[in-house]
Amino acid sequence: MRLLIIEDDIRLANEMKTGLERQGFAVDVSNTGADGEEKAYVTDYDAVLLDLNLPDKDGLEVLSFLRSSGRNLPVLIVSARDSAAQKASGLDSGADDYISKPFDFVELTSRIHAVIRRFYGRTNPEINIGPLSLCPSARVAAWKKQPVMLSAKEFDILQFIAESHPEVVSGEKIIEHVYNEDFDLFSSVLRVHLSNLRKKLHAASGQDLLITVKGKGYRLWQESEK
Repeated sequence: MRLLIIEDDIRLANEMKTGLERQGFAVDVSNTGADGEEKAYVTDYDAVLLDLNLPDKDGLEVLSFLRSSGRNLPVLIVSARDSAAQKASGLDSGADDYISKPFDFVELTSRIHAVIRRFYGRTNPEINIGPLSLCPSARVAAWKKQPVMLSAKEFDILQFIAESHPEVVSGEKIIEHVYNEDFDLFSSVLRVHLSNLRKKLHAASGQDLLITVKGKGYRLWQESEK
Protein backbone atom coordinates (compact mmCIF):
# COMPACT_ATOMS: atom_id res chain seq x y z
CA MET A 1 0.00 0.00 0.00
CA ARG A 2 1.21 3.48 -0.88
CA LEU A 3 1.40 6.38 1.56
CA LEU A 4 2.10 10.09 1.29
CA ILE A 5 3.80 11.88 4.19
CA ILE A 6 3.29 15.67 4.23
CA GLU A 7 5.79 16.86 6.84
CA ASP A 8 8.12 19.87 6.81
CA ASP A 9 10.60 18.42 9.32
CA ILE A 10 12.88 16.69 6.81
CA ARG A 11 14.61 14.53 9.42
CA LEU A 12 11.31 13.30 10.86
CA ALA A 13 9.82 12.78 7.40
CA ASN A 14 12.79 10.64 6.37
CA GLU A 15 12.63 8.64 9.60
CA MET A 16 8.92 8.00 9.05
CA LYS A 17 9.54 7.02 5.43
CA THR A 18 12.31 4.58 6.37
CA GLY A 19 10.29 3.03 9.19
CA LEU A 20 7.13 2.64 7.14
CA GLU A 21 9.02 1.18 4.19
CA ARG A 22 10.38 -1.45 6.58
CA GLN A 23 6.74 -2.29 7.35
CA GLY A 24 6.11 -2.90 3.65
CA PHE A 25 4.57 0.42 2.62
CA ALA A 26 5.57 2.33 -0.50
CA VAL A 27 6.12 5.91 0.68
CA ASP A 28 6.35 9.34 -0.97
CA VAL A 29 7.25 12.53 0.93
CA SER A 30 6.28 16.19 0.54
CA ASN A 31 7.82 18.92 2.70
CA THR A 32 5.31 21.67 1.84
CA GLY A 33 1.55 21.89 1.79
CA ALA A 34 1.39 22.93 -1.86
CA ASP A 35 3.50 19.98 -3.04
CA GLY A 36 1.51 17.64 -0.82
CA GLU A 37 -1.79 18.92 -2.22
CA GLU A 38 -0.58 18.34 -5.78
CA LYS A 39 0.67 14.81 -5.11
CA ALA A 40 -2.45 13.79 -3.18
CA TYR A 41 -4.68 15.23 -5.90
CA VAL A 42 -3.09 13.39 -8.81
CA THR A 43 -2.15 10.09 -7.12
CA ASP A 44 -4.51 7.53 -5.61
CA TYR A 45 -2.74 7.05 -2.26
CA ASP A 46 -4.00 4.50 0.25
CA ALA A 47 -3.47 7.02 3.06
CA VAL A 48 -1.99 10.46 3.70
CA LEU A 49 -0.09 11.34 6.89
CA LEU A 50 -0.54 15.09 7.32
CA ASP A 51 1.34 17.48 9.58
CA LEU A 52 -0.50 20.70 10.47
CA ASN A 53 2.41 23.11 11.01
CA LEU A 54 3.60 23.42 7.42
CA PRO A 55 5.77 26.31 6.19
CA ASP A 56 3.50 27.58 3.39
CA LYS A 57 -0.02 26.82 4.64
CA ASP A 58 -1.80 25.24 7.57
CA GLY A 59 -2.36 21.50 7.27
CA LEU A 60 -6.09 22.01 7.79
CA GLU A 61 -6.09 24.03 4.56
CA VAL A 62 -4.54 21.06 2.79
CA LEU A 63 -7.18 18.78 4.30
CA SER A 64 -9.96 21.17 3.28
CA PHE A 65 -8.63 21.28 -0.28
CA LEU A 66 -8.53 17.48 -0.54
CA ARG A 67 -12.05 17.06 0.79
CA SER A 68 -13.56 19.90 -1.27
CA SER A 69 -11.90 18.55 -4.43
CA GLY A 70 -13.48 15.16 -3.90
CA ARG A 71 -10.36 13.21 -3.00
CA ASN A 72 -11.75 10.20 -1.18
CA LEU A 73 -8.76 8.79 0.65
CA PRO A 74 -7.86 8.25 4.32
CA VAL A 75 -6.07 11.17 5.97
CA LEU A 76 -4.31 10.81 9.33
CA ILE A 77 -3.23 14.04 11.00
CA VAL A 78 0.16 13.64 12.72
CA SER A 79 0.71 16.82 14.71
CA ALA A 80 2.21 18.37 17.84
CA ARG A 81 -1.10 20.18 18.36
CA ASP A 82 -2.46 17.87 21.00
CA SER A 83 -5.28 19.65 22.82
CA ALA A 84 -8.74 18.09 22.75
CA ALA A 85 -10.10 21.11 20.87
CA GLN A 86 -7.39 20.88 18.21
CA LYS A 87 -7.98 17.16 17.74
CA ALA A 88 -11.72 17.74 17.47
CA SER A 89 -11.13 20.46 14.88
CA GLY A 90 -8.98 18.12 12.78
CA LEU A 91 -11.48 15.30 12.90
CA ASP A 92 -14.40 17.64 12.21
CA SER A 93 -12.51 18.95 9.18
CA GLY A 94 -12.50 15.50 7.62
CA ALA A 95 -9.49 13.67 9.04
CA ASP A 96 -9.95 9.93 9.57
CA ASP A 97 -7.64 9.80 12.58
CA TYR A 98 -5.45 12.10 14.68
CA ILE A 99 -2.09 11.13 16.18
CA SER A 100 -0.14 13.41 18.51
CA LYS A 101 3.61 13.95 18.30
CA PRO A 102 5.75 12.44 19.63
CA PHE A 103 4.11 9.19 18.61
CA ASP A 104 4.79 5.52 19.15
CA PHE A 105 5.74 4.00 15.80
CA VAL A 106 3.94 0.72 16.51
CA GLU A 107 0.75 2.64 17.23
CA LEU A 108 1.19 4.76 14.09
CA THR A 109 1.51 1.64 11.93
CA SER A 110 -1.56 0.07 13.56
CA ARG A 111 -3.58 3.24 13.00
CA ILE A 112 -2.59 3.29 9.32
CA HIS A 113 -3.68 -0.33 8.88
CA ALA A 114 -6.96 0.47 10.65
CA VAL A 115 -7.92 3.44 8.46
CA ILE A 116 -7.03 1.55 5.28
CA ARG A 117 -9.10 -1.40 6.50
CA ARG A 118 -12.09 0.86 7.15
CA PHE A 119 -11.65 2.55 3.77
CA TYR A 120 -11.99 -0.81 2.03
CA GLY A 121 -15.02 -1.67 4.15
CA ARG A 122 -13.39 -4.39 6.24
CA THR A 123 -13.81 -4.96 9.95
CA ASN A 124 -11.69 -8.11 10.05
CA PRO A 125 -7.91 -7.51 10.22
CA GLU A 126 -7.57 -10.39 7.77
CA ILE A 127 -8.68 -10.51 4.15
CA ASN A 128 -10.42 -13.80 3.37
CA ILE A 129 -11.36 -14.90 -0.12
CA GLY A 130 -12.45 -18.50 0.11
CA PRO A 131 -9.49 -20.56 1.36
CA LEU A 132 -7.09 -17.68 0.58
CA SER A 133 -6.27 -15.44 3.54
CA LEU A 134 -4.00 -12.44 4.02
CA CYS A 135 -2.98 -10.61 7.18
CA PRO A 136 -1.72 -7.17 6.11
CA SER A 137 -0.27 -6.22 9.50
CA ALA A 138 1.79 -9.41 9.76
CA ARG A 139 2.31 -9.50 5.97
CA VAL A 140 1.55 -13.19 5.61
CA ALA A 141 -0.59 -15.06 3.08
CA ALA A 142 -2.01 -18.56 3.39
CA TRP A 143 -4.01 -21.07 1.36
CA LYS A 144 -6.14 -23.36 3.51
CA LYS A 145 -4.10 -22.11 6.50
CA GLN A 146 -0.82 -23.21 4.91
CA PRO A 147 1.65 -20.32 4.44
CA VAL A 148 2.39 -19.11 0.93
CA MET A 149 5.93 -17.74 0.83
CA LEU A 150 5.92 -14.44 -1.07
CA SER A 151 8.43 -11.67 -1.56
CA ALA A 152 7.58 -8.24 -0.16
CA LYS A 153 6.35 -6.86 -3.50
CA GLU A 154 4.49 -10.05 -4.36
CA PHE A 155 2.58 -9.69 -1.10
CA ASP A 156 1.90 -6.01 -1.81
CA ILE A 157 0.46 -6.81 -5.23
CA LEU A 158 -1.66 -9.65 -3.85
CA GLN A 159 -2.95 -7.44 -1.03
CA PHE A 160 -4.06 -4.68 -3.40
CA ILE A 161 -5.79 -7.10 -5.75
CA ALA A 162 -7.43 -8.80 -2.76
CA GLU A 163 -8.57 -5.48 -1.28
CA SER A 164 -10.23 -4.70 -4.63
CA HIS A 165 -11.81 -8.16 -5.04
CA PRO A 166 -13.91 -9.02 -7.02
CA GLU A 167 -13.08 -6.03 -9.23
CA VAL A 168 -10.54 -6.23 -12.03
CA VAL A 169 -7.58 -3.91 -11.42
CA SER A 170 -5.35 -2.59 -14.17
CA GLY A 171 -1.58 -2.75 -14.19
CA GLU A 172 -1.55 1.04 -13.90
CA LYS A 173 -3.62 0.87 -10.70
CA ILE A 174 -1.31 -1.76 -9.23
CA ILE A 175 1.70 0.44 -9.93
CA GLU A 176 -0.04 3.45 -8.36
CA HIS A 177 -0.76 1.57 -5.12
CA VAL A 178 2.29 -0.68 -4.76
CA TYR A 179 5.32 1.35 -5.93
CA ASN A 180 6.49 4.82 -4.96
CA GLU A 181 7.13 7.80 -7.22
CA ASP A 182 10.64 6.59 -8.12
CA PHE A 183 9.26 3.56 -9.98
CA ASP A 184 10.32 3.31 -13.64
CA LEU A 185 7.09 3.01 -15.61
CA PHE A 186 8.97 1.44 -18.51
CA SER A 187 10.54 -1.38 -16.52
CA SER A 188 9.40 -5.01 -16.62
CA VAL A 189 9.43 -5.31 -12.82
CA LEU A 190 5.65 -5.52 -12.42
CA ARG A 191 5.34 -8.25 -15.05
CA VAL A 192 8.05 -10.27 -13.30
CA HIS A 193 6.37 -9.89 -9.91
CA LEU A 194 2.97 -10.86 -11.34
CA SER A 195 4.45 -13.92 -13.04
CA ASN A 196 6.17 -15.08 -9.85
CA LEU A 197 3.04 -14.42 -7.78
CA ARG A 198 0.90 -16.41 -10.20
CA LYS A 199 3.30 -19.37 -10.06
CA LYS A 200 3.48 -19.38 -6.25
CA LEU A 201 -0.30 -19.19 -5.84
CA HIS A 202 -0.74 -22.03 -8.33
CA ALA A 203 1.85 -24.14 -6.54
CA ALA A 204 0.09 -23.60 -3.22
CA SER A 205 -3.48 -24.19 -4.43
CA GLY A 206 -3.17 -26.39 -7.50
CA GLN A 207 -5.21 -23.91 -9.54
CA ASP A 208 -4.96 -20.52 -11.18
CA LEU A 209 -5.81 -17.99 -8.47
CA LEU A 210 -4.53 -14.91 -10.29
CA ILE A 211 -6.66 -14.36 -13.38
CA THR A 212 -5.63 -12.13 -16.28
CA VAL A 213 -8.56 -10.34 -17.92
CA LYS A 214 -7.39 -9.45 -21.40
CA GLY A 215 -7.26 -5.74 -22.03
CA LYS A 216 -8.41 -4.88 -18.50
CA GLY A 217 -6.06 -6.21 -15.85
CA TYR A 218 -6.10 -8.76 -13.06
CA ARG A 219 -8.42 -10.25 -10.49
CA LEU A 220 -8.50 -13.14 -8.07
CA TRP A 221 -10.23 -16.46 -8.61
CA GLN A 222 -13.73 -16.83 -7.15
CA GLU A 223 -15.16 -19.94 -5.55
CA SER A 224 -17.88 -20.02 -8.22
CA GLU A 225 -15.11 -20.84 -10.69
CA LYS A 226 -14.36 -24.23 -9.13
